[in-house]
Amino acid sequence: MKKLNQLILFVLVFTVFNCKNDKKTESVIEVAEHEETVKLPTNTIDILTRSMEFVMADTITSGWNTFKYDNRASETHFFRFVKMPEGITSENFKTESDPVFEEGMDLINEGKTEEGFAAFSKLPEWFSKCISTGGSGLIAPKSKTYTALYLEPGLYSMECYVKMPNGKFHSTMGMVKQVYVSETDSGNVVPKATDTIDIKEDGFHFNRHIPKGKHIFQVNVLSQKLHENFASTDVHLVKLEPHANRDTLESWMVWYDPKGFITPVPNGVEFLGGFNDAVQGSTGYFYANLKPGKYAFIAEVPNAKAKGLFKEFEVLD
Repeated sequence: MKKLNQLILFVLVFTVFNCKNDKKTESVIEVAEHEETVKLPTNTIDILTRSMEFVMADTITSGWNTFKYDNRASETHFFRFVKMPEGITSENFKTESDPVFEEGMDLINEGKTEEGFAAFSKLPEWFSKCISTGGSGLIAPKSKTYTALYLEPGLYSMECYVKMPNGKFHSTMGMVKQVYVSETDSGNVVPKATDTIDIKEDGFHFNRHIPKGKHIFQVNVLSQKLHENFASTDVHLVKLEPHANRDTLESWMVWYDPKGFITPVPNGVEFLGGFNDAVQGSTGYFYANLKPGKYAFIAEVPNAKAKGLFKEFEVLD
């Protein structure tokens, strides 16, 4: 009987051990398959920044395209496409809207907040007819990001309006480019997403159990609104070091704050891309390779936490 009991115990231990190993093996296989499905695209439209410029083709195809943004500059940047109304070009942005933002920001930096916001009323009528069509999230210096967008044929302006240490917008320093999107469709298909972020009225919705490794995030703009800073909701992926101050980051994301959207970024913060603002009903994609640590999705809006647009998550080893 004693030997029988020992045999039964051995069988139970052996069975449990193998079940655990089977589950562990399955988990490893799942992760391996997950990573194998995420490959950086080779058919990309390349954008290069060395300092304060966008180097890319003047004409691109319409439909779905993946943009590889290589930020070789020493500052954090992003790119954002805006479809311009009929008869408006990037030159109008440079001569009619950028000076207004610069005037308003200068007044705010001088402590004349009320006068600064009053200056924004000088924006040309056509400005409100521009259509935001997406772009990359903020991307750290010496880094690359991949973003997939759908663009209709037409004339677009792309820009970056992060601010210099002296408060001047990058757009006034040369980071505005005109791009023509042709009638020729790219023929590209949408990437196969591994994760989904839904933008709703009450903020970001996503599965917080995000594993380490390669990801393709699909951003669905289910609800959209214009915030107090003339921007609509976007998504920026940020890595947070232990010493990162969340309140400082939240304030920094507001461009009209004298200390907001300005170089350098807050301590302990590294931006890894994302999906810039686009109209309701839009969908975009961005790629990321996540190492263990703490991260957040945050929008470029005032009071992001209260709006559900600053949400943290942790990637475990």
